[in-house]
Amino acid sequence: MDKASLLADILTALATAQTQALNAAAEAHETATHTENVAENKYDTLGLEAAYLAHGQSQRVLTCSTDLKAFESLRPTPWKTGDAIDLGALICLRTDEAAARWLYLGPGAGGLKMPFGGTEVIVVTPAAPLGQQLLGRYLGDDISIMVAGKQQDYTIKEVR
Repeated sequence: MDKASLLADILTALATAQTQALNAAAEAHETATHTENVAENKYDTLGLEAAYLAHGQSQRVLTCSTDLKAFESLRPTPWKTGDAIDLGALICLRTDEAAARWLYLGPGAGGLKMPFGGTEVIVVTPAAPLGQQLLGRYLGDDISIMVAGKQQDYTIKEVR
């Protein structure tokens, strides 16, 4: 797996998400300010609901823009044996049952799932519990996290 290609795919996905968010925000704003949505009585809340939606869509645009800028500033560097895991690392975790899980430690867009190289790569951030466990760790380290009240144990099998 080539990290530069993965980063390019992530940037494309984030740019697409930003465009979709901008379009949704514009549509929500238009709905909120349309003359047909002016309240006719105190029980008519369509305009108020549309305004809340427009605000939420504007927040989504801001989040998408922040994530995109953060990823644009990343420069993919090859991981060297003995380096600690840091932002931009592509990591393969395995459980005792041999299930592989590929993660990309990124500055934002946590939870983004990217098909890449015949597998799925999930973006995690240092703010997430799993990202906190990975940051500063090394190849071969074992980590444990609680997911839905259940402990999950992983071994860091590969880092790129």
